[in-house]
Amino acid sequence: HNDGLQNHSVLYREDKNGERTVFLDPNTFSEDGTTSLSSIEFSPDGSLAAYLISEGGSDWRQAIVIDTNTKKQLEAPLVDIKFSGISWKGNEGFFYSSYDKPTGSELSAKTDQHKLYFHTLGQPQTKDTLIFGGTELEKHRYVSAEVTDDQKFLMIYAQVSTSGNKLFYKRLGTEGSIETILDHTDSDTYLVDNKGDTFYLMTNLNAPNSRLVKADAKQVSSKHWQDVIAETENVLQVTTAGGYIYATYMIDAISNVQQYTFEGQKVRELTLPGVGSANGFYGKKDAQKTYFSFTNYHTPTTIYQLDIGSGKSTIFRQPETSFDASSYVSKQVFYPSKDGTRVPMIITHKKGLDLTGDTPTILYGYGGFNVSLTPRYSSSRAAWLEQGGVYAVANIRGGGEYGKAWHIAGTKLNKQNVFDDFIAAAEYLIEQNYTRSEKLAIQGGSNGGLLVAAAMLQRPDLFAVALPAVGVLDMLRYHKFTAGAGWAYDYGTADDDLTMFNYLKQYSPVHNVKAGVSYPATLVTTGDHDDRVVPAHSFKFAAELQQKQAGSAPTLIRIETDAGHGAGTPISKTIEQYADIYGFTLFNMGVETL
Repeated sequence: HNDGLQNHSVLYREDKNGERTVFLDPNTFSEDGTTSLSSIEFSPDGSLAAYLISEGGSDWRQAIVIDTNTKKQLEAPLVDIKFSGISWKGNEGFFYSSYDKPTGSELSAKTDQHKLYFHTLGQPQTKDTLIFGGTELEKHRYVSAEVTDDQKFLMIYAQVSTSGNKLFYKRLGTEGSIETILDHTDSDTYLVDNKGDTFYLMTNLNAPNSRLVKADAKQVSSKHWQDVIAETENVLQVTTAGGYIYATYMIDAISNVQQYTFEGQKVRELTLPGVGSANGFYGKKDAQKTYFSFTNYHTPTTIYQLDIGSGKSTIFRQPETSFDASSYVSKQVFYPSKDGTRVPMIITHKKGLDLTGDTPTILYGYGGFNVSLTPRYSSSRAAWLEQGGVYAVANIRGGGEYGKAWHIAGTKLNKQNVFDDFIAAAEYLIEQNYTRSEKLAIQGGSNGGLLVAAAMLQRPDLFAVALPAVGVLDMLRYHKFTAGAGWAYDYGTADDDLTMFNYLKQYSPVHNVKAGVSYPATLVTTGDHDDRVVPAHSFKFAAELQQKQAGSAPTLIRIETDAGHGAGTPISKTIEQYADIYGFTLFNMGVETL
């Protein structure tokens, strides 16, 4: 829970009578709020917990183990953990992942050999057992693991890039070796659940929109897999609770949820509170209730309790907010991109908006890494809507809204499709009189920062303001820093061949700022502890713009201190940042009041 102005949300524990007490308060981790809680995992019986903290926004983590009854710390923190979950093996200890500490700056040096360890509770970290990684001829940049709920199996995932994984398993409590399920990275495949020796796997192997299959641990090769829920025209995600499967389909970026038996028989389609995004539906096999969240661009996230037997849901937790969701509306539209591809976009604004073409508008996008932009509420977005602004989100290629094919259509030598889709979204908003170029801003972060920078360079006439955040902006060298080499599945690298080099150079923002061009007003934002997309990207791009800008529009760079790629940023810093972003945006649209 967060009262609205706390730097970090507080984790509470509630007893069966509804009595609530503070369990963990991240606001006490540091005086300035720059140390945050990343995640927490409880041992199977709930008596122990291990939680990860981030300092200054870095992706490097520490793990702290506590007794959940006394909340007493049980041993020295584990250090130098990165891109890791925690998975308990009983109360004995847990599995986690990390890299060797890099040579040079830990915030910028390359890290590309991920390793899986087991930590035995009470022993020093130096005694931790290497389970996987570090000895293979092929480097795995991302390695993770999970223990099945019945504590019988350890599932191991190994990735060379951000897409595609190998899959292995090991029987716990035996001297058996690690067994291979998939020895290639041609699919995204992960465990959903198991019943004894039967694994239920989500996969897009030979199914771009994904399917649920079952596999016998004794005959686990993909040629023996059997469909439980076959692939359809809509992208599938699956969770389990109470002995049932919950299939969440994404239909034009909107959630549709159906309940199935483990035999693949449909029980019912669930009635959701509205049009938007539903997430959750997790639980133990004997659970009688499960929980899910629902949100859209103008509806604050609300948690619902679902009765598994009847399929009926009721509100469980609802946030207290002064934002009047009933005064706003979201509309989904479809527009043609440059090559005729039909692209969805959701436009949100106050009800009764007069389409005069004069409304300040922010167009947001991402377009990469199979990431789907589904409707979700945020207080910073609400602040823009309350000012009378329009907020539009384009579901462009490169994302996962329409499965693997949609993703691939925005990668490597297809990356220009992403920029074309975004530019076409801007043109649609202008053609339909939502706004005009002088009142249009574009915004995106990380891969979305690349999107914004590329779009403003290719069509400087189309936008008044550009807001690239923590962007990947030097496409010829991105793979030389931290975990950047893992992004090659989407981007390719300048080292691949001359064709790929020339393609990247053709759109790389740092290399395409031209002297004598009037570019939009640009506010580049980054964090000095961003060790995912190092701030050098933003520094170089801002310098190029400041040197070559021919028009009167300003180029500024805002560098947040003790902050990283975004996760864990204190509320106080977020408020300051968005005050600057919206102030800069409105000022450069010529808007004094709304």
